[in-house]
Amino acid sequence: MASHEKKEYNEQIKALYEISRAITSDMYLEDILKLIVNVTAQMTGSKICSIMLIDEKEKLIKIRASQAISDEYLKKPPLKIDEGIAGKVVKTGQPVLVRDVRKEPDFKHREIAVRENMVSMLAVPMKVKGKITGVLNIYTAKPHKFGEREIEILSSIANQSAIIIENTELMVKTKVLEEEIDIRKKVEKAKGILMREEKITEEEAYNRLRKFSMDNRKNMKEVAEAIIIAAEIKK
Repeated sequence: MASHEKKEYNEQIKALYEISRAITSDMYLEDILKLIVNVTAQMTGSKICSIMLIDEKEKLIKIRASQAISDEYLKKPPLKIDEGIAGKVVKTGQPVLVRDVRKEPDFKHREIAVRENMVSMLAVPMKVKGKITGVLNIYTAKPHKFGEREIEILSSIANQSAIIIENTELMVKTKVLEEEIDIRKKVEKAKGILMREEKITEEEAYNRLRKFSMDNRKNMKEVAEAIIIAAEIKK
């Protein structure tokens, strides 16, 4: 292996390692996505790298992260699920290479590509458990013919990213569920205290909690916790 190839290989391994570490991190999803596009752009020498995720409800593909500083690029309208280059990637499940996006009829917003000097493009699907969840794109500032190795590396990053996103979203959902269960437990305990101390029904106890919450602009968890603490102090 030539020295430049060895250096390139080491940089790729380092980049993949940095992205893999995010799987077990406690970073927020937006920070993780930003890390992925920054590392990918740096490793590939791309002018722009972006992650587009599928919104199943709206049937759209939306830009969720990019290291680009151009507001015009970042604020591009989302694509329909079957629209543009990203739509083609989602539909076929295969990488799409474009020699010059400024001349590609399927590329939406070609005027932005001209102004931002975006030329060649490689778009690969982000897959997890056989399902496509988004598209990872890189753009060059000069005409470039992407090779098999570049496609393989970007596909590897895309699939790792899809796993990270799924894991992060699952963790968020789990935390939300745990928080909801915690709130319910505390509200139930607070109701029990009011029912016992005030000799009122469960419905009356709940209505008092809700009224106090609304009148004092406190959420139900805060009100329930205050009642529980007050009861414990009396013991």
